[in-house]
This record gives sequence, structure tokens and C-alpha cells, in this order.
Amino acid sequence: MAKNIIGKTIQMKRRRALNGPAPSLLAENGGDTRVTVLKIRGGVRLEGKVRVSGAKNAALTAISAAMLATSPVYLENMPQISDVLVMLDIIRLLGAEVSWDEPTVVRIVPPEHPGYDTPYELVKKLRASNLLLGSLLPRTGRAHIALPGGCNIGSRPMDLHIKGLGALGAEVELSQGYIKARVSNGLQGAKIYLDFPSVGATENLMMAAATAKGQTIIENAAKEPEIVDLANFLNAMGAKIRGAGTDVIKIEGVKALQGTRYAIIPDRIEAGTYMVAAAATDGDVTIENVIPTHVEPVTAKLKEMGVRVIEEDDVIRVISTGTRRPVDIKTMPYPGFPTDMQSQMMALLAVTPGVSMVTENVFENRMQLADELKRMGARIKIQGRTAVVEGIERLEGAQVRATDLRAGAALIIAGLVAEGITEIDNVHYIDRGYENLEEKFNGLGAGIWREIAK
Repeated sequence: MAKNIIGKTIQMKRRRALNGPAPSLLAENGGDTRVTVLKIRGGVRLEGKVRVSGAKNAALTAISAAMLATSPVYLENMPQISDVLVMLDIIRLLGAEVSWDEPTVVRIVPPEHPGYDTPYELVKKLRASNLLLGSLLPRTGRAHIALPGGCNIGSRPMDLHIKGLGALGAEVELSQGYIKARVSNGLQGAKIYLDFPSVGATENLMMAAATAKGQTIIENAAKEPEIVDLANFLNAMGAKIRGAGTDVIKIEGVKALQGTRYAIIPDRIEAGTYMVAAAATDGDVTIENVIPTHVEPVTAKLKEMGVRVIEEDDVIRVISTGTRRPVDIKTMPYPGFPTDMQSQMMALLAVTPGVSMVTENVFENRMQLADELKRMGARIKIQGRTAVVEGIERLEGAQVRATDLRAGAALIIAGLVAEGITEIDNVHYIDRGYENLEEKFNGLGAGIWREIAK
């Protein structure tokens, strides 16, 4: 069994960071380009307890927002996943001091004069790098962000970001693969209507408006829990933001933001992944460190399928009796069913008797997973943005590839219920969003390990 290269890298980074600033993730990996695959032994029933880590998307936004502060920021419940490590490398190259004071606490000391040009080599690795637009512009008056990368799940244009920042007084252009923004006399509050409730655009505009002159009103804003978490974090630093979690957010600009200590919310998608895995394996799993209201759409669908879900303050227990009913899923912006849980649900429906419909209304490329599940014997027909899933009793282990982060999680669920061994390629996608994945699943009775690809 091969060593977990990414896991080893994270451990190295933690040890070094506790003693001071660490070099980049790429440098710490020692140039090791070996490719690992994830192997899963199927036919298990998950049982036991698992603890959810801090939310990936909230963590990445908080790292960016920390650059707005004029004194040190301490972020608790920070997941040690590859996306977070890359984002920390980016702000380090912009002049910030970064260290892990504890295994889940990151200390960020923003520079007095941050850089404004982000390196393509790192930015291409994650989509959230575009959030630096909203934090660098107020501090430096300029921001050059290489067009970001991440998972190939569909079109995620920057037009709403550009339109909103333009309304605040910034000059923004796309040039030579970069988003280049500048502002001459400081950002000015404005009334902004988003044509679509984009999470990223809402977050960028909240950060940019926090220290803009006057009032900013964002209409048709995204309502996701991560938006509320960002507002709470900014307010803890001295911002004046109201209405987060509704479709109208009002921001009164302040002169400056101060450092603070803040805990990232639990990852609702990680929690949902364990919930679906428990249901698929006819398991009995207790999920700790979760906010039940954040996963209500998943809970509702599991209950509709006949799965028992018990909610407490920060704990959810999922018990599957083995008798499930088909359901229809339609992804929508929050509080609708999350697009980031669509793939995991498709894997569950593939082994649920009857015919289910899965409609993807957010990202057009989410359906790439269907081809990989069909390699395992699933019966899925794609009709535009809708997948017709005819459930079968059991899948068969096969060699498959993760086409994106959540597809990778779905293939793990499929591997757990399949006969034989499933081998997943493109594991780097999974490492972007799940901390200690093998350890957590194996703690529930799974058999998951990594090997060097042949």
C-alpha cells in the first residue's frame, strides 16, 4: 500500500508552519510527480461516528477576506485540504505571513502593502482565487488575477463580478488571461442587482464594499450559509453588514477592518456526503460537527426515500433500513438542493430500486459522472441536463476516473456498494475538498487505500 502523498505533504506543512512560515505546497512535495489512485473494497456497511471538518468554500473565502485586515487574523476549524494550502500559498506570495498555530488554526498577518499580481501557476489550481479581487482592490487599488481554474463542471463566467465591481467604481478588463482591475479614488458604495444569485460574485462584492465609501446594496444576492459566514467574519473584523442569508444585503462602508479570531462553519457538503454514503450502504452513521439546517435539502430527500434521519443540536444520525424509494432531484441555488450534492445522490439512486430523475440547473458538465457510473453497471440515460436513473441491486467494481471533486466523492460511494474492488483515478480532485478522507471512511468500517498508479 502506497503512502498518501498529499496527506504526507499536509503533515510536513503543519510541522514546518508551527515553527514559522513554510515554503509552498509544490516545494514541500519535493517535486514528487507520482500519481496515486484510490482503491475501495466494496460490499461494506458503514457504522459509527465521523466528525465533519471546516467548510472548504467558507475557508477559502475567509482566507481572502483576511487580507482586508490591518492586524493578525486567527481562523479556527480550518481544513487541511489542497485547495486551502494553495490559497494560503497565494496570499503568502502577496506578502502575508501564514502559520498553523494549531492543527486546525491558521494565523494570517496581512501585509501593510500587499502585492496585487497573483501567479498563474497557483491560481490555475482553484476557482476561489478570483475572490482576491474583492480583498485586494480595497487595499491596493489594483488587482491582477489570472483567470482561475478548478473543476471542469461548467461555465462559471466572471461577468457578474466585473459588473458589480464596476458599479463600485473599479475599472475592470480581461487581458492576456488575466482579470485586471484598478480604482483611482477608492471604491464607492452603489446599488447592485445580480442577474443570477452567484455565490462568488456576492462574496467578492461584500468584501469590496466593506470598506467602500457610503452604502452598498446587493439585490438578488446568494443566500448560501457560506455567505452568512463571510458576513459574520467581516462583522467580527468591524464591518457593518446586514441581510446576509436573504436576497438583499446592505453594507455600510467603514474606514478599516481589524484582525480577529473566528471559527469556520462545518462543511455541509462533506456532511451530506457521509449522509448519502450511510444511506447507500444500508448503514447507521452519526455525523458530528454539523449544522442540521444547512443540510435540510439532503435530509428531506433522504426521508422521502425512506431513510431515517435523526437531528440533534450539532449531530445527525442516518439509519437506512435497506428499503429505499426512487426520488426526483432538481438542483437550485440555496435553499434548493445543492449542485455539490447532485453527484453523490446520483450514485445513491443508481442502487435504489425504481426510476429516478436528476436535473442539473446550475452547472452543465455535472453529468460527466454518468459515464463513469455506467462503467460500474449503472443504468443511466442523459437527456440534456436531466439524467434518468434506473436503479439496480448492486454495482460492479471497475477502473473509473473522478471528473471533478464531487464526482470523485460519488465514485467513492459507488465503490462502497459495488462488488469487488473499485479503482479511482484523478484523486487530486478529491483531495481538493475532503480532509483525511480515507481515515474517516475507514473509521466507519470501509476499506479504502491509495496506491501508486501503474
